[in-house]
Amino acid sequence: MNASSNPETQPAAGGERLFGIGAAAERAGVSQRALRYYQQLGLITPQGRTPGGLRRYSQEDLARVARIRQLQTLLGLNLDEIALVLRSEDRMAEIRLAYHAEGTTCAERRDLVRESLALQQELRAAVEAKRLGIEGFLTDLDARIGKTRSLLEQMTAPVTDPEQAGAGR
Repeated sequence: MNASSNPETQPAAGGERLFGIGAAAERAGVSQRALRYYQQLGLITPQGRTPGGLRRYSQEDLARVARIRQLQTLLGLNLDEIALVLRSEDRMAEIRLAYHAEGTTCAERRDLVRESLALQQELRAAVEAKRLGIEGFLTDLDARIGKTRSLLEQMTAPVTDPEQAGAGR
């Protein structure tokens, strides 16, 4: 079966291949339920819909799902934190386009750069908070590991006190 006869992969008006939710989920390595949930949260917006209302996903949509998964696994961000990152990244992309637009004045460019800087600082603060939380968890875990090692050492140390040696008989 070729792509044009497969209802799960249909070309869009511009020639770009769009995927039904099943094919998109498979390609993205997530469940169909996850795709629907990401859409419900506003993390993704399918490129289109069929006349019957079925969702259609583009390569760009799939790349966004990959970015969501990367932020979950690499940084351990939750979906609310990911929404902040994606909104900021989307706005920074808009800022770049506006900055490079032919009619943008120097004053407008300066405002755009200020906004971009504020967005980047906000993102950095969110990632820093996550990092500090992880560092705190690691510190606690290291302390527990140290206590457990100490207990094990006490349990496996040779008995040198003759009274303790005889107590085990």
